[in-house]
Amino acid sequence: MAKNWISFPRREGDAPRQAHADLPAGTYEREIGKEGFFGPAAHMYHAHPPTSWTSWEGPLRPRAFDLTKVNSRADSPWDAVEVFANATLRYRYWRATGTMDHLARNGDGDELLFVHEGAGSLFCDFGRLTFSEGDYIVLPRSTSWRIESKSPATMLLIEATNDSYRLPDKGLIGTHAIFDPDVLDTPKLDDVFKAQQGDKPWRIVVKRRNQLSTVTYPFNPLDAVGWKGDLAPVRINWRDIRPLMSHRVHLPPSAHTTFVAGRFVVCTFAPRPAESDPGALKLPFFHNNDDFDEVIFYHHGKFMSRDNIHPGMVTLHPCGFTHGPHPKALAMASKSSGGQMLDEVAVMVDTRDALDVAKLPEGIEWTGYVDSWRTDAGAERRS
Repeated sequence: MAKNWISFPRREGDAPRQAHADLPAGTYEREIGKEGFFGPAAHMYHAHPPTSWTSWEGPLRPRAFDLTKVNSRADSPWDAVEVFANATLRYRYWRATGTMDHLARNGDGDELLFVHEGAGSLFCDFGRLTFSEGDYIVLPRSTSWRIESKSPATMLLIEATNDSYRLPDKGLIGTHAIFDPDVLDTPKLDDVFKAQQGDKPWRIVVKRRNQLSTVTYPFNPLDAVGWKGDLAPVRINWRDIRPLMSHRVHLPPSAHTTFVAGRFVVCTFAPRPAESDPGALKLPFFHNNDDFDEVIFYHHGKFMSRDNIHPGMVTLHPCGFTHGPHPKALAMASKSSGGQMLDEVAVMVDTRDALDVAKLPEGIEWTGYVDSWRTDAGAERRS
């Protein structure tokens, strides 16, 4: 059934007619919305930044984790470190040793790999895909696969449990905007793929309901001689993504959606020019997480809205509180005339269902992250 929202646009007090632009002098905008950034919304204009808290008690706090401090390497994706999970998503961080001696098959859902570091080849039922830093690879459920890499590789593994990955509806901007489907690469049955076939015994380690089973063959089951159809693994690099932009108003994160599943979306923040209109906000607006938990993995560059964050870190902003730019970012934006290039690459996952944080090794969580919005001298700073 279509949703018939209670909708009645009104304006009260000192508020602009256009959201995210021409804010009343000395005010800070906060967006309250339904369905992430897709449903009805209200914009509040405050005299103080909505993140100017002085203390925080209770579990519903913003959290940050430095995954570069994960020291353990694993031969198998099933031994990757779990970071977050719920009934519809598993989010893992895999520091792969290099070449796998077995095949993996996920029977629980589609798998999305994001290559943070490293390069090599991914062999699967459909052939071979090369991979390098910044690649996304979508593996349909129950695809058998393995990687070969001459040096260690680091990847995010984002499982769509009991679901499939799809492309977002691009609406008025058309199917070729943001990225043309023609840039999606599929595996090739090339000479390198054929050379790895043979009669040496191979194992497939299958995950179903988070339990592992091992199937052994007297030959390499990656023995396809051909295939056809419209279902296969696909690869796209963040450099192939051309961000949707408006020089007159800051666009919400939903404008940068790359993949969608039933209960979460994956967005890519890629380098782009900042807004140049004098009245436009030059950085993300303060907003509530009213329907989603938000996870951002910082891959590359300088992150305009965050302070003391470096590549390899990940933040969690649970549903239920307001968040937005750090104080230093606010100060820089107020001095900026706009138009400069924003050099940042990040992967965001917005999930409708609350995420559980896994038990991680000591020292990986930055416990002072909740205080990073404070401007007083007593706020904890990251060294």
